[in-house]
Amino acid sequence: MGNILWKLTRGKALCFILVLGLGGTFQTGYHMSGMSSPSPHIQSFINSSWHQRYGETPPPQTVTLIWSFIISAYTVGGLCGGVSVKLVTGRFGRKKTMIGNNLFLIVGGVIMLTSKHANSFEMIIVARFLSGFGSGLGGSTQLMYLGESSLKQLRGTVTVSSMSYLSLGKLCGQLLGGEHQWNLLLFAPSCLAVVQVLAMPLFPEAPRYLLIEKGDVSASRKALQSLWGPGEYQAEIDEMVAEKEILKGVHTKSLLEFFQDRSVRCQIITIVVISACVQLSGVSAVSIFSFDILHEAEVPVDRIRYVTLGFGFCEILASIASSLIVEYTGRRPLLFGGFFTMFTTLVLITVSLNLKVRLQFTPPPHQPLMLNVCIGCDYKIYLGIFMSNMIVLFQYLGLWVAYCTAALFMILIVFVTGGPRVHIALINDSFIQSHRPAAFTLIGFQRWGQLSVLGFIFPFILSGMGSFCFLLFACFCLLGALYSFFLVPETKGKTQLEVYQQFNAITVCGKSFGQDPVNETKL
Repeated sequence: MGNILWKLTRGKALCFILVLGLGGTFQTGYHMSGMSSPSPHIQSFINSSWHQRYGETPPPQTVTLIWSFIISAYTVGGLCGGVSVKLVTGRFGRKKTMIGNNLFLIVGGVIMLTSKHANSFEMIIVARFLSGFGSGLGGSTQLMYLGESSLKQLRGTVTVSSMSYLSLGKLCGQLLGGEHQWNLLLFAPSCLAVVQVLAMPLFPEAPRYLLIEKGDVSASRKALQSLWGPGEYQAEIDEMVAEKEILKGVHTKSLLEFFQDRSVRCQIITIVVISACVQLSGVSAVSIFSFDILHEAEVPVDRIRYVTLGFGFCEILASIASSLIVEYTGRRPLLFGGFFTMFTTLVLITVSLNLKVRLQFTPPPHQPLMLNVCIGCDYKIYLGIFMSNMIVLFQYLGLWVAYCTAALFMILIVFVTGGPRVHIALINDSFIQSHRPAAFTLIGFQRWGQLSVLGFIFPFILSGMGSFCFLLFACFCLLGALYSFFLVPETKGKTQLEVYQQFNAITVCGKSFGQDPVNETKL
């Protein structure tokens, strides 16, 4: 750990990672969880706004529908931003994209700030869309920027560090609450976007982008020296020059060309399956709808906020730990170990929520609790006393079950953060410069598409299936565990050729996913 810290502080790398996170994954985490605590106040605002316009109270189904639109507008915006990554970064570069992207975050924040005074829930929807667009574009660009700016031996650590800002953003979002200041607090992350606009000119463009796509060796070397301290970095330069020679005459792949390239077919299937299992593991739903889920688990309302804060702190610790150990343990053990633990935890959550339902007994008002029994009393009195005592016992057990359920949710968050979320390192490990933008575009489209659908339908799933909806999420975790264990190779410290050979060597029922191994090259 001391060696990692020394390398990060020799130049501007540590400050670079910090500033880059403010307009990237921090925004994603903040806006994902920021709607949880103030949800009853915003739904009350929808009621009052509707009543002032139409002179009547809206039906509960209407409020639920509008609330679903507010939640899903952010993910729809993220979807649009995510699919714009290749186009925008290819034209403007990584640095200018991050600077310009903040415009969407700032405008969205201002609209959110004024929505309450304008008495318009439609403005909340527009603000959420713009903030989502900025988060989708900024989050994917941040991951690409980090991967193309890091040293080879620190690529996993630097890339996975973005998850720490996602967790920090969620924690800050969970601090929201209060009826009178929710619009101000939802505007707050826009101030950090301003900070990033002012700070980004102090940092260089991504070294790999400068050398491989722009052909400027001198600028690439200066960028490495600025980020990582004095040195020639000849090994890194030689590696990038070799990759540039391989890609001579090869343009950056479009999304269609990316899909048609058989040499990366197995990599595409892998990142799609693993990303889908992470997004559909239930953790995103827990982050967005933590208030409703904990209320359903019958955690006391006045204590839900403290439980969600516990979620946030545990997630931050797990994300920091995963970024520090990913280069030691590798990607594969964290993937299948995390998925399997999440599967077990979700099954236990389902059991505990159903046990909570079984313990919902209310003592009859005409049967007071009696602890002393007189010998010779009628058996009905004995039965009444026994039932009264059992009811009190069940009530105490029900309270403990609620807190046990909250603890299980905490375990779920810890293991997804410390495990399967390291899958983002697979993208930088598995794709060269010509394929990487298309890979991030695909993942952005998939991630935000799934979040938009999940954010819209989860309130109805929770209402219809109740606690059994977590068994559905458990199935995806089991799929992720099995796929990671049998079909995902370890990519830590591997060259591009070795990664290609590992993926092409994977067979299912005697058939390979991809084409024959590529000719040996050294990147």
